[in-house]
Amino acid sequence: MVTFLAGGTGTPKLLAGADDVFAPERTTVIANTGDDVELGGHLVCPDLDTVLFLDGGVLDRETWWGIADDTAATHDELHRLADAADLPTGPQYLPADAQTAGRDIARHRRFSGVAEFMHIGDRDRGVHVTRTSLLDAGHSLTEVTRRLADAFGLDRELLPMSDDPVATMIHTPQGPMHFQEWWVGRDGELAVDDVQFRGGDRAKATDAVLNALDDPVVVGPSNPVTSLGPMLAVDGIREALSETPVVAVSPFVEDEVFSGPAADLMDGVGREPSTAGVAAAYPFADAFVLDSADGTALERPVVRTDTSLDDESDSERVARAVADALAEVA
Repeated sequence: MVTFLAGGTGTPKLLAGADDVFAPERTTVIANTGDDVELGGHLVCPDLDTVLFLDGGVLDRETWWGIADDTAATHDELHRLADAADLPTGPQYLPADAQTAGRDIARHRRFSGVAEFMHIGDRDRGVHVTRTSLLDAGHSLTEVTRRLADAFGLDRELLPMSDDPVATMIHTPQGPMHFQEWWVGRDGELAVDDVQFRGGDRAKATDAVLNALDDPVVVGPSNPVTSLGPMLAVDGIREALSETPVVAVSPFVEDEVFSGPAADLMDGVGREPSTAGVAAAYPFADAFVLDSADGTALERPVVRTDTSLDDESDSERVARAVADALAEVA
């Protein structure tokens, strides 16, 4: 059994061609939920859904977001209505008192659905409506995720990092804003002064997560700050990682990041944006998988390979390197 920590697109891309190395029925994925938002009253869980759609065989692999060939009639109509009614567009938070009202799981990340700033397809929206309705009926996010995994025919176990709310907040010169506003609504263009995981000091890992962390763990090439950071803020997860074999795949080649905002975010929180910075951020990691062109010297075992993840053959190659690194430390 092996457990993967997933956020963004890095770990899903690693999993995409890894089935011959890590059999899905013997694999658990714990997904970041700090990126989740409530949009128009529906809870959207991007990192859970990327794995859900990947393993369900419907993921849009051009964007690594949403369902392939999904229609967007509701999304388009929301924008038509906003234009016709001269309503504001862009990220719009609900009032401050609404941020701590209603369902607890959405605290501090409630956005209006008027001219929604995130593109949500019609089938994708059906997942969010079902998820939110089950939450309102009293089910935990863990229970709801299991129901959705069954609906998509997953062999892999998929878990949210916690059933408690954690909101990733980016502090910028224009004030704090949720990660999705900073990254999706504003294209990640604002400077990062700091990152806060609001609610992380109260959130707890579920028994299912702690049980999964008893197995060897793989940290995929996800963003160390906003994909792994929220997990490490949850009570019990960092401690569990220190007690189990952990292999991490660097999202950098020395100081060059493969994709996404990891470099800006690491710099914003005072960490060196590089493989060395990732190693410093992961003191619990027992071994690393680095790119063959990455000459970073680490005082932990290292397996090197081409760590690009452009297709499933790349995923299988990197997964085999991960298995080799696990064999050294497990």
